Amino acid sequence: MSIDVLTVSSKGQIVLPAEMRKRLSIGSGAKLAAYASDDVIMLKLITIPTERDFTERLDEAREWAASVGYQESDVNDIIKEVRRKKRL
Repeated sequence: MSIDVLTVSSKGQIVLPAEMRKRLSIGSGAKLAAYASDDVIMLKLITIPTERDFTERLDEAREWAASVGYQESDVNDIIKEVRRKKRL
């Protein structure tokens, strides 16, 4: 792990070094989440799932639900039960 010293511009901007952007595949328009705690700032790359990613996760969820015997008509009851448990 290397440490780079960045300078904050008069507009509050910083530039991520090119090598870092390349290594992390951070291109123009990429989204980063910034977390701050005391004097520490941490950046996390946000990757937006593609429609295909979303469809694959949904298919996995449907397969799991079918494997445990859940049906679409069970969803409302499951939600109500989870909410009831959270209130306790």
